[in-house]
Amino acid sequence: MGTEIRNAEHNDCVIFSLEELSLHQQEIERLEHIDKWCRDLKILYLQNNLIGKIENVSKLKKLEYLNLALNNIEKIENLEGCEELAKLDLTVNFIGELSSIKTLKHNIHLKELFLMGNPCASFDHYREFVVATLPQLKWLDGKEIEPSERIKALQEYSVIEPQIREQEKDHCLKRAKLKEEAQRKHQEEAKNEDKRSNAGFGGRWDTDINATLSSLESKDHLQAPDTEEHNTKKLDNSEDDLEFWNKPCLFTPESRLETLRHMENNGKSGKLSEKKKKVKPPRTLITEDGKALNVNEPKIDFSLKDSEKQIILDLAVYRYMDTSLINVDVQPTYVRVMIKGKPFQLVLPAEVKPDSSSAKRSQTTGHLVICMPKVGEVITGGQRAFTSVKTTSDRSSEYINTRSKHMEKLEVDPSKHSFPDVANIVQEKKHTPRRRPEPKIIPSEEDPTFEDNPEVPPLI
Repeated sequence: MGTEIRNAEHNDCVIFSLEELSLHQQEIERLEHIDKWCRDLKILYLQNNLIGKIENVSKLKKLEYLNLALNNIEKIENLEGCEELAKLDLTVNFIGELSSIKTLKHNIHLKELFLMGNPCASFDHYREFVVATLPQLKWLDGKEIEPSERIKALQEYSVIEPQIREQEKDHCLKRAKLKEEAQRKHQEEAKNEDKRSNAGFGGRWDTDINATLSSLESKDHLQAPDTEEHNTKKLDNSEDDLEFWNKPCLFTPESRLETLRHMENNGKSGKLSEKKKKVKPPRTLITEDGKALNVNEPKIDFSLKDSEKQIILDLAVYRYMDTSLINVDVQPTYVRVMIKGKPFQLVLPAEVKPDSSSAKRSQTTGHLVICMPKVGEVITGGQRAFTSVKTTSDRSSEYINTRSKHMEKLEVDPSKHSFPDVANIVQEKKHTPRRRPEPKIIPSEEDPTFEDNPEVPPLI
């Protein structure tokens, strides 16, 4: 299930709540555990594998789309429990029992079905039989089913069904013969391999024991280089490989499995030879003198913030990478992070406290943030000269002392000092008596200073 876990990285490595799963081109030969571990699946991609039987999917009640194209399936079965199945793709398989589509009658939501590239698709009246058997279908092999086509298929169903049965029998007989030939061929190849493994030195049968002992004791045999044997093995393997690929064969489930086995054997031998050739020396992280080196083998971006109290390292780790693939090791003078087995190491500008350090991952970006508090002393390169780092409290005390030295005091004459008179703070307002307005004196005509101006209108 390693492939499922890798695909679950986008779901926080939780496979139980997955709704879509892609397992195509994984060389899967059998379906297992999916119905127990991923019951909420709605879309399942299994194309281009070596699956020979539809099984262990009947409990996927929410499954809507199942893709099983390019596999070794010979019969449609075990899909009755997929109640929500709407689309089924069985393109390029080995389905010859066309009557097995009757098991899909229980899938009432099935709208699309793909059977092209199967032996049954070449049967006479193949389309009419499928259209009449599955009334819920809307599309068959990418072509829409017309109402008139369905009516005609239902009318001819009684005549078409016996013909389909006969074609199925012929196909089953051919398949039985092909299986017998494949088994016989497999047995012959196994015998040949046993003969080769039991053969004498250099692939020869040596009946004379004395001759073999003398050949072993001879100096020429002991001085024979290993490179010649290796080259002969290489030539034999290349010849066998060319013979295998140039040999004509039928397209059957057995031939597909045989091709896979051949590729696996050649791949293993090729990988072993490559490993022997390309053996990378282990990367040196710390020199013989005990000096740590800066290494960035994963080739990821990072940023380092050096403040007064702590050092913060921000690593741009891949967002969807599983945290279990990351290992952090904080040392007093350097920090090392292993990402998928690749080391990232950085020498720190100051000594830190490993026990008080912390590492967290961002839930939004996936970055790894490592906070490393500093200690009271700094280690410099070359000679170990320790310089004390002044903290903020020490600086504040020094500042207060310097201010106290330059502080000027104000002298006050005690004789002139007096307490304020609280009673006279608010002065009372003096009430002055209101004066009555003096009446205006209007001049009369008897006044000798009165002058009568005729232009002035009279006072009323």
